[in-house]
Amino acid sequence: MLSKAVVKYIKSLQIKKYRYQHQAFVVEGGKSVLELLRSDFGLEHLFITEPFYREHTSSFPKGLAFDVVTEEELVKAGTFSSNNAALAVAKMRQLPTLEVKPSDLVIALDDVRDPGNLGTIIRIADWYGIQTVVCSETCADFYNAKVISATMGSFTRVQVHYLDLSAWLQQHTKDTKIYGASLAGENLHQMQLKPEGIVVLGNEANGIRPEVAAQVNQLIKIPAFGQAESLNVATATAIIMDNFRRNS
Repeated sequence: MLSKAVVKYIKSLQIKKYRYQHQAFVVEGGKSVLELLRSDFGLEHLFITEPFYREHTSSFPKGLAFDVVTEEELVKAGTFSSNNAALAVAKMRQLPTLEVKPSDLVIALDDVRDPGNLGTIIRIADWYGIQTVVCSETCADFYNAKVISATMGSFTRVQVHYLDLSAWLQQHTKDTKIYGASLAGENLHQMQLKPEGIVVLGNEANGIRPEVAAQVNQLIKIPAFGQAESLNVATATAIIMDNFRRNS
């Protein structure tokens, strides 16, 4: 049974301030929790339903501590409107120092504030074998429950770093190709792209901020064939990454 104190603690982790104070975050849903159990993230609490345990007994490491609870208790503690599987409180992990080689393919996000978009982009990065996503400090928080949920478990495999994006890009302008998604860019379909470099995408409303755009040395665009004014940033990321990987 979930105590009132534990429910209160889990609820507090919906707020960024308390996530970082406790160095903990919430993972909800069966797939995401199973991915968590296979990762190097530390585990603070694990709550599962009886049917979920019976179905996935072999996925639970020997000696793993957990509590069996009801679906109603999971919904009460978490953010999902329905959850018949699992909820975990995981410990944040210390990332290694960010090192990017000119031969790496990296996604850089400028002011992408929507948690669902960030989570989907992390999932896209995982799909295309991209291990590093770099975010401006104004992007949505990686440990936001909506971000974690949208990654569908990919949060365990992709490293997300937050920093002063303009200053960081400036350090790489001499030895790395830095692409920027822009309607003023060169048509992706007419380019011979190598799967390397840093690809910068901004938010849908404003695009890449001027101070970040100043570090870009190649503007690129997805050609439009209809009348839509723009693409969702996660959709654009998937299309761009596919073009980079297709030529590899």
